Amino acid sequence: MARQYRNIQQYSKEIYELHSQGLTHREVGERLGLTQKQVKKFFEREHKKQRQIAAGEKLRRRGRQCKKEGFLPPSIQRLDKLAQMRYVLASKDRYIKRLEMENELMRDFLSLTERK
Repeated sequence: MARQYRNIQQYSKEIYELHSQGLTHREVGERLGLTQKQVKKFFEREHKKQRQIAAGEKLRRRGRQCKKEGFLPPSIQRLDKLAQMRYVLASKDRYIKRLEMENELMRDFLSLTERK
């Protein structure tokens, strides 16, 4: 049986309205075409977010941060444009130097194995 994906966040307003009317998780799910477990987990996630906000914690996304081109760390973003450009140029220089070192290592390896 193929799994049907639904982004439950788009139903959040309706879920809260139905829940405030006194409906159970199962009844809310039946009205919106969701399972009881999906509604229950939705409330668990939302309550966890509210607890984190109340505690003053930063909300973090799960998984690895995306590496966007041109992304600058927050410490660099606070600096002026000239300092940001110096950071970008220095990081590109480091990248080029690393590639040159890899290229040199590959050439040495091939010469040691008597290949051209």
